[in-house]
Amino acid sequence: RAACLGASHDGTMKTVLSQRFVEYPEDVTVEVKARFVTVTGPRGTLTREFKHLNIDMVHLAEERKIRVDLWFGNRKQLACIRTVCSHIDNMVTGVQFGYLYKMRFVYSHFPINVTVNGNEIEIRNFMGEKRVRKVNVPPGVEAVRSADVKDELCLSGNDIALVSLAAAQVQQMTNIRHKDLRKFLDGIYVTTKTNIVVPEL
Repeated sequence: RAACLGASHDGTMKTVLSQRFVEYPEDVTVEVKARFVTVTGPRGTLTREFKHLNIDMVHLAEERKIRVDLWFGNRKQLACIRTVCSHIDNMVTGVQFGYLYKMRFVYSHFPINVTVNGNEIEIRNFMGEKRVRKVNVPPGVEAVRSADVKDELCLSGNDIALVSLAAAQVQQMTNIRHKDLRKFLDGIYVTTKTNIVVPEL
C-alpha cells in the first residue's frame, strides 16, 4: 500500500509512505527489535538484521503481523520493502517446514565421486582430473548422499540463504572453463527445490 506521490527538491518522485504487511501462523513466534528480526518455530530459530535499510518495522502481536514502513522513498528504496517481506516470509517457512535442495551428478564418461566428511564435501574424478575439489558446508546446513537415488546429493536446513549458497558453491566448483559448454555438460546441478516437511494444503 502506498500513499500519494510528491516531487522532491532534486526532481525525482518520492512516495510519502509505502507499507507492506507480513503475516505469520499460530505455531511461529516473532520478535522485532530495532530492525533485528527473530523467528522461532517447530524446527528452530532464525535471526536476521535489517539495520542497513532505512525502514520502520512494527510488530503487531495481536494481529500476528509485521508492518514494514518506508517514508519518502524513491523507486530503488521502495523495492527494498518487498525484499524485506520476502526474507521474513522465507524465515517463517524455514522454521516451519525447512528447505531441501537435491542435486544430481551429470557425467558422460568419468563418474563423479562425491564424499561428505562432516561439514566438508569432496568432489573427485571430475572430468578425470586428479584434483580434489572441496566445498565447506555452512553451519546450519546438512549434506548427505541419497541412499535410494544414484548420484544424488541432498542439502537441507532452515535458512534458505545458507542452503542455496551451499548448492551454488557445489555447482560452481564443477564449472568447466575453456571448452564448448554445449558439448561438455559434466557437473553437479540442482534438480529439485522443496521443503523437508511437506506443508499440508
